[in-house]
Amino acid sequence: MKNPEVILSILKSTPPFQALPDSLQLSIVDIFHEYRFSKDTLVYRQNITDMDGVDLIFEGEYETFFLDDLDNKRLTEIHHKPYCFGGISVLLNRTKALKSVIAKKGTVIYRLPRKNFIELCNANEEFFHFFTNSFGRRMLDEEFSHFVKSPASFEESYFAADQLYSRKIEHITYKDIVSSAPETPIYEVAKTMANQKVSCLFIKDDNSIIGYVTDMTLRDNVVAQQIPVDHPIVEVMDNPIVSISDQSYLYEAVLKMFRTKSRYLLVEKEGNYVGFLSRNRLLSEQGQSPLVFIQSVKLAETLDELREKWNNVPEIIHQLLGRGVNAEIANQVITTVADSIALKVIEKVIGEIGEPPAKFVFMVTGSEGRKEQTLMTDQDNAIIYEDKANEQRELVRDYFLRFATHVSDHLNTIGFSYCTGGYMASNPEWTHSLSHWKNNYKKWIEESVPENAIKFSTFFDCRRLYGDPEIIDQLKEFLNIELQRPNDRFFAFIAKNALQYEPPLTFFKAIKTQTIGSSEVFNIKKAMTPIVDLVRVYALKNRIYEENTGGRLKQLLDLGVFTQEQYEELHQSYYYLMSIRLKNQANQIRIAKLSPNNYVPMDSLTNIEKATIKEIFKTINNFQLGIKVKFTSNLFG
Repeated sequence: MKNPEVILSILKSTPPFQALPDSLQLSIVDIFHEYRFSKDTLVYRQNITDMDGVDLIFEGEYETFFLDDLDNKRLTEIHHKPYCFGGISVLLNRTKALKSVIAKKGTVIYRLPRKNFIELCNANEEFFHFFTNSFGRRMLDEEFSHFVKSPASFEESYFAADQLYSRKIEHITYKDIVSSAPETPIYEVAKTMANQKVSCLFIKDDNSIIGYVTDMTLRDNVVAQQIPVDHPIVEVMDNPIVSISDQSYLYEAVLKMFRTKSRYLLVEKEGNYVGFLSRNRLLSEQGQSPLVFIQSVKLAETLDELREKWNNVPEIIHQLLGRGVNAEIANQVITTVADSIALKVIEKVIGEIGEPPAKFVFMVTGSEGRKEQTLMTDQDNAIIYEDKANEQRELVRDYFLRFATHVSDHLNTIGFSYCTGGYMASNPEWTHSLSHWKNNYKKWIEESVPENAIKFSTFFDCRRLYGDPEIIDQLKEFLNIELQRPNDRFFAFIAKNALQYEPPLTFFKAIKTQTIGSSEVFNIKKAMTPIVDLVRVYALKNRIYEENTGGRLKQLLDLGVFTQEQYEELHQSYYYLMSIRLKNQANQIRIAKLSPNNYVPMDSLTNIEKATIKEIFKTINNFQLGIKVKFTSNLFG
């Protein structure tokens, strides 16, 4: 009969369980199953036995080995207490035993079920990376790597999905840069492309790349326009150049291509361009990943097709999270699909009502502006248009209000509901000229009252979706100047806004719930809001204009505002809660056939999840105390 105290002592001595917080260790003690072996028993057969979980040795020993083609034992190892077997098999070998295992007589092990093990991997990155790092070290051994088979496909492996999105660009093969000078004749460039067998050639002026030429460039800009082929290539080249660091992740490259509509990305390493990637190359790396689905969204034409695409997103998010993909990535997939749909709608409306009479920006705000959309999404947007002469103002304003109404109606038809708070471009309050928007921001900063703090926070989280980038750049330059002026009262109100939501913990540190129908639930959005708010306060104070909460955290870490430990606490806490929020919403849509909301039933959470959430709420409380002391103590006591 298993003894909880014995299991707890094993956890505290067995890597990586000993690194888990005490509350998590306590929450899993009762989950383990005890197994005893009376004689030499073949417990696992490599690549045949399904792993039900991971095993912790309490007494006796495990003999592990590979069997070669002649059934000879290879790489035999003997393991005693404390040792954990099976983590790599579950994560990296499609839950099949990576090695064969014989349990010697008298061996006693405690097994943690596979589902609970994966939950721990999601809850604690250090725990998860113990196994992936161990695998990486073992793969340096040629004999070990000889016996290890790669995961078969995206669909079959929990860890394959994570690798798909966590692999850095430096670890894939990119093409060498082929270049020509700006004055090179067009026909010479075409010859070079043919000889080098490349579909993209870059134009280099001295040491700077100033443009590029593709097969499509030659077709559209030369042949179709009947440009003489002895003209210099600089006359017909495409730009702007889009680049990405070799330290960026594969999924970031694909998402960047979709956002910029670029088919090629230059790869940058230590300030130099070292190669380039094509969209086709990256998509081939992705196989059947959701990023291919994004491409299909871009090919949809009608509102019905776009609505069908949006309705498919919950299933994709369910699959991603089920395979261990980080919620930060899931957010970006949702946001990119939503952006692609909105761009199709904007282009459709312009085609319906005619070209705009002025330069403008259609910007998104709130969670969409932060690239943190969930499956419960409404419209948060606004329009900034360039200042025009008095006689044109009414005409320009009428166009953009009509334009915004059409866009908003189409988005609502597709599934992006109208904003109940009215934060939409179709509301005349949020469609204005650039000068009017500057006055808005100036007023919100100088007239520090609670409602202005809320408006400022909403529109600080803004992002250009469509239109002239210079307009929003001018607005941010203006904002940068305003934020440099001393205004302690403004920051105090912004900070006070960040303190209005408290993590739902009772006095006795239990999760505070409310009853809806027959279920005890908690509002996970309100639980997450303090993290968004407090990170925004520090971003404002340090004039960081990155829109995304995770991105803001990284920049605050780089500036030394947060320590590495503080960064990891907030980053992991936020995206752990986001993962639960997205899973809950996906299940509401897929299984319960309900409209998604932010209420998580307590009975849907495991003990591991409950313990992790309580630890996160304590972390948020500590950070809120720091905000209170730093920004509000002088004014509010």
